[in-house]
Amino acid sequence: MTQRTRTIRNAAIVGVSTALLGITAPVTATASATASPATSLTWTDCEGGGTVDPRQQCATLQVPMDYADPDSPLIDVAVSRIPAENPDARRGALLLIAGGPGGSSLGDPSRKGQKLPQEVRDTHDLIGFAPRGLAPSIPVTCGLEHGDLATSRIRPWPAPDGSVDGNMATARRMADACARNGGELIKHLSTANEARDIDRIRAALGERQISAWGVSYGTYVGAVYAQLFPHRTDRVVLDSLDNPDPTRVNRAWLAGHEQGVEDVFPHFAAWASRPGNPDRVARRAADVRPMFLRLAARLDREPIPWPGANPEELNGNVLRQTMLDSFASPSRYPTLAKLMRAARQGTVPPAPAGPPEAVLQNVTAVGAGVLCNDVAWPTSAAVYQKDVTDSRAAYPLTAGMPRNAMLCAAWPYPPREAPVRITDRGPSNILLVQNERDVNTPLSGALEMREALGRRAVMVTVDSTGHDAYLAEGNACGDRTVSRFLATGERPGADTYCE
Repeated sequence: MTQRTRTIRNAAIVGVSTALLGITAPVTATASATASPATSLTWTDCEGGGTVDPRQQCATLQVPMDYADPDSPLIDVAVSRIPAENPDARRGALLLIAGGPGGSSLGDPSRKGQKLPQEVRDTHDLIGFAPRGLAPSIPVTCGLEHGDLATSRIRPWPAPDGSVDGNMATARRMADACARNGGELIKHLSTANEARDIDRIRAALGERQISAWGVSYGTYVGAVYAQLFPHRTDRVVLDSLDNPDPTRVNRAWLAGHEQGVEDVFPHFAAWASRPGNPDRVARRAADVRPMFLRLAARLDREPIPWPGANPEELNGNVLRQTMLDSFASPSRYPTLAKLMRAARQGTVPPAPAGPPEAVLQNVTAVGAGVLCNDVAWPTSAAVYQKDVTDSRAAYPLTAGMPRNAMLCAAWPYPPREAPVRITDRGPSNILLVQNERDVNTPLSGALEMREALGRRAVMVTVDSTGHDAYLAEGNACGDRTVSRFLATGERPGADTYCE
C-alpha cells in the first residue's frame, strides 16, 4: 500500500504537551488511498525522565480521521500501558478515560493508575491514551488570540449588566479562528469518534472486551462506548457523571454549574467562616454568600489591575471563575478565600501560573471541536439573552454564565451525526460513583445518567465534596465498593449511599 506521511509542523504544541505529560510518542498523520489502519501496537520505552514509571510503555495507533469515509486519511493516536503486575493472574486491560474534552490519560498508568488496589494492578494492564487532536497524538489548534485563552473568556460570563452581545462577538471571533486554523481534523473531533478510536485501541491490544474507568467527561465517553459497543465492555466504572441529555449534551453540562455551585457553596461557607482558619473571610457561614455577591458586584464596577494575569485585571467575572475553579476540591478553597481577602483590601495576590500557551491552544481547540461537533447550539442572541436573564434571577452566584453562548453558537460546521442516545440496552456491567456535592458534574445531572442507563448500572452516591469521587476524596465506603467491583466484578445489589 502506498502511503504519504505528513509530519506535524506545530513543534511548539508537540514539545510543550510532551513535557507536560512526561511522555513522548511519534506525532505523524498518515494518509492513504485505502486507509487501512495498523491492527497491532509496537511498544517502546517512554521518555519523560522521573515523571513516568519506568514500566510504562508507549505506542501509536493509526485510526481513520473520518469513520464514515472508507478512503479517509489516517491519524495517529498515542497510547500507553503498564502491563499487569501478575501475568499469571491477568484478566485483561483497564482503560483510563480522562475528562475534558481536552484531557489526556496518557500519563495515568504511571500516576492515578498506581492508586488502584493491588488486586486490580495485578490482573489488568493499565491503558492510557491521548484523544485525537491532543498532542502527542496529531494535534489541532485554533490559533486564538491570547485574551481569548482566559478561562473567564472561554466560559461565557456575560457583561455586568447581563448583556450577551459581547459573548456573541467572542463566539464569532473564536469560531472563525478555529475554522481558519483547525484544518480538516477539527471537523472530526467528537465523542462518538473518540469511542470508535477506543474500540480500535481495544482491538489493537488483542482484547475481546475491555474494562474502563472514565472520569467527568470520560463518563460520557465511556457511556457512549458502552452504547455503541456494548458487548466489548467488561467492567465499567463511570466516576463523576455527565448529564447525557441527547438534546443538549454539553449545553446541559455547562448549565449544570448553576446547581453545582449551589450544592458546594454552603460547604465552602462553613470552611471560610471556621474559627482558626487562616483564610477565614467571615465570622458566620451565613455572611459568606452576601459578601461574595457584594464583592463580585463591586469588581464589576471597579476592577483591580492584575499585572501578569489573563485578563490583566481582577473583575467580577474573574472572581466568579475563580469560585468555579476552587470548588472543584476543598483543597482549593484557600485560593478563592485569599483572592476575596485581597480584593476586599483593594489588592491582588501574585498572578496565577498556567500551562504554556501552546498547550492551552491545543486543549482549547480539542474542547471546542468536541463540544461544537457533538450537538448543534442555538445561533440566536435572543435565545441566550432570555436564558441568561432567567439564570441570573434564579442563580445569582453564577450570573447567567451556565446558559450563555460559547463559541459553538457561531460554529461553522453542522454536526455530522446525531448525538448518541444512552439507553439501558446492553449488559449490566456498569458501576456509577458520584459525589453528593460536585460543582462540575452535579448530582442532579448524575441522576439523569443513572436513569438513562437503567438496569445496566448501579449507582454509589458518596457523601463527599469535590470533583472526582473514586480514590480522590478519601471516602472509604465508596472507594471500597468501586475497588471490589474492578477486582471481582461484584456490585451492590441496589443503588447505595456512602456516608
